[in-house]
Amino acid sequence: MSHANAARKERVSSGEREFIFTDADFEFIRQLVAKKTGIVLNDAKRNLVYSRLSRRLRQLGQEHFADYCDLLKAGDDGELVNFTNAITTNLTSFFRENHHFDYLRDTLLPELIQGKADRRLRCWSAGCSTGEEPYSIAMVLRETLPEKGWDTRLLATDLDSDVVAKAQRGIYAQERVTGISPKRLRRWFLRGKVDNEGMVQVRPPLRELIAFRQLNLMQEWPISGPLDFIFCRNVVIYFDKPTQKVLFDRYAELLPVGGHLFIGHSESLFKVSDRFKLIGKTIYRKVY
Repeated sequence: MSHANAARKERVSSGEREFIFTDADFEFIRQLVAKKTGIVLNDAKRNLVYSRLSRRLRQLGQEHFADYCDLLKAGDDGELVNFTNAITTNLTSFFRENHHFDYLRDTLLPELIQGKADRRLRCWSAGCSTGEEPYSIAMVLRETLPEKGWDTRLLATDLDSDVVAKAQRGIYAQERVTGISPKRLRRWFLRGKVDNEGMVQVRPPLRELIAFRQLNLMQEWPISGPLDFIFCRNVVIYFDKPTQKVLFDRYAELLPVGGHLFIGHSESLFKVSDRFKLIGKTIYRKVY
């Protein structure tokens, strides 16, 4: 056992933290997270930061957070990706906040079917995590739009490259799809066999509809628009109000007047953006 590992074990056994984590370390990490992602970490997130990044220190064989901070300051691109992936939160499920998908099926898509002479539909799942949200959207699109004659594409992006890769594979444990109706399961998922027993995979007709990409919302967007609707749910809760305002203005620029924005159950555009009108439970329509 190395001297560093022995020292860490001794600290843990005495009730101390495994790694030395100073105020200066936390302040540097907090500023870097804000710069790279727009996420604001308050003092209450200190233990979360410690917990998430401790895994990286173990993997790298480091003893002090100061050493890890030095590595990040050196601009190691690979480690900056690992750092970002470790900090960001990914909590999702199929058809989460189901009223959004009901509105999409019953109101918005029928409107678009009636009103879009070009039969072109473009939409974005911003903050797609491990893919449950965009695949849920894709199921509704496939089930509601006419089978032929529509040019439909769904962009799905996330800051975390690891979850984007998982989403692109479209493979999930059986318990992840227990809330989906048997009819939908039969239509849209394949059951794993032998080595993949207990797993399911999204069928090609859904996967072909979606373009998965890693994207930092704080940087340039390779998206020209116009988009018909955007899902950005449970993302802006990590941003401060000025950052939210900039983000919603950028979304508005990609939507036509009347375009839709879906946000998370604990989020609001109140006193953040007046470019959208609330028309339902966390459903907004662009007004200018």
